[in-house]
Amino acid sequence: MQEIKYEELDLIQQNLLDEAAAVMETAYNPYSHFYVGAALLSLDGQIITGSNVENAAYGSTICAERAAILRANAKGIRTFEKVAIIGRGESFDTTEVTAPCGSCRQMLFESSQVSERNLELIMATTRKDKIILATMEEILPLAFGPKDLGIDVRKYQ
Repeated sequence: MQEIKYEELDLIQQNLLDEAAAVMETAYNPYSHFYVGAALLSLDGQIITGSNVENAAYGSTICAERAAILRANAKGIRTFEKVAIIGRGESFDTTEVTAPCGSCRQMLFESSQVSERNLELIMATTRKDKIILATMEEILPLAFGPKDLGIDVRKYQ
């Protein structure tokens, strides 16, 4: 993991983070009042975004990262190289980076295996004054995925 300044990110990383920040504002969050945006970069250069969608049946809530993965899947896109994640409260900016929850880490790990690469994560505070770059292997060590089950994921790429 590496802490980095916004200005030190390359243009693709900056663009992903900016797209995640923009889509964060579309969150449907009547319960937590916490806004999260995610932007995936596909291997062919497309950016697919998602924001969190809450539900009165709390277990039905979908996080921004999973929303982006599902949206990409609906477009037939399943291979990625990067994801940017950013969040904010209703009346406060975050002082620590917004990182994926456990369920999102697992979904991102599976996407990483389908993509045959160690997905890069760009996680930021609301004001982008603290940014951490990490890989899937760093945030989910010793993960269990489709390859552990002997699944050939290449047909899903």
